[in-house]
Amino acid sequence: MKLTFSPASPFARKVRIAAIELGLIDKIEFVPAAVTPGTANEDYSKITPLKKLPVLITNDGDVILDSYVIVEYLNEMAGGSLIPDYGPRRWKAKTNHSLINGMLDSMLLCRYEKMVRPQGLQWQAWSDDHWNRAWTGMARFENMPEVLNGPFDISQIGLVCVLGYADFRFADCGWRKAYPKLDAFHQKMLERPSVKISVPPAA
Repeated sequence: MKLTFSPASPFARKVRIAAIELGLIDKIEFVPAAVTPGTANEDYSKITPLKKLPVLITNDGDVILDSYVIVEYLNEMAGGSLIPDYGPRRWKAKTNHSLINGMLDSMLLCRYEKMVRPQGLQWQAWSDDHWNRAWTGMARFENMPEVLNGPFDISQIGLVCVLGYADFRFADCGWRKAYPKLDAFHQKMLERPSVKISVPPAA
């Protein structure tokens, strides 16, 4: 299998963590890809018109989009337990992950607004609104012991990627001081080889 990725992408990191945990990391070839907004990449657009990372290309040549769907595919392939099979726990995990993905989307948009949009064209209120979505999402997880202390699953993997991306791109945001339970959770998660190995490179 092939996975398009960037070491900086929290979405690709999510898949890398899952692949390590499921024992599939050696079956995946990692293919670097660049998807900077405003920059054409016709070759990558042929793989996915959305130009988003990551994409999994199976051994049969099928293209699987979206980090959650890729993790679900790998989890099924390995007979894993990263995503509950059925019932209330499954829908809770999917809902938590939807919130996490939205938080990552908002953080990525804040990054683009500051670093990619031409000077003089930034919209501060728009950026503040998106940052607030991520920040209040952290506040919600701060008060969700069932996630912080629960089994290692897609919710915990996604939350690790949110906090790691905050460190990577928003190092001065102060999330640790604001959310001590998330800080303790993150420190505990860094003891897992899959989480530690996949930490983004220094910005």
